[in-house]
Amino acid sequence: MINDIRQNLQRHEATELDSSHDARKRAAVLVPILADATGPRMLLTERAGGLSSHGGEVAFPGGKEDRTDPSLEFTALRENEEELGISPDDVEIVGSLRPFISKHGLLVKPYVGIIYPGIQWRPSPDEVASAFEVPLSYFSNAIPIRVDDISRHGEYHQVPAFEFDGYEIWGLTSMIVVEFMKVGLK
Repeated sequence: MINDIRQNLQRHEATELDSSHDARKRAAVLVPILADATGPRMLLTERAGGLSSHGGEVAFPGGKEDRTDPSLEFTALRENEEELGISPDDVEIVGSLRPFISKHGLLVKPYVGIIYPGIQWRPSPDEVASAFEVPLSYFSNAIPIRVDDISRHGEYHQVPAFEFDGYEIWGLTSMIVVEFMKVGLK
């Protein structure tokens, strides 16, 4: 299945937002896919409760672009290393998904990266309360616990909320999950 994900994402041309979004501040997230004999899993985080933004929410590792970042892919890998302690050398970027606009108006670009067996992560307690794995098979069959209608920044979305092991996967995170499942597992 990992080879299918890699091939699907390498063939995929992520649509970009129109030029009206060019002035937005930018951010990037990594969609980490763990590859081993137990089957592919997505690595998600629960953000530390004391954070000023999105505290306690389930998220992908990521954050705002720094002025010194040479690319958004670099931003995603840098943030992943800061939050989960996974070196960029241990992540195989296989493609990207379409950008999304966050509730705070950031343009967020998701990058999909494969992490192979033997790589350990060490969540930063300042940023991450916990990290957990969700089998991709769960998202293939999951029925949302609810679907919310959200209108923000000129866009309308029906946003599913999923419950997994006591974690609620919602908002931008669930929108990225749904897009990954459409593109990566088609």
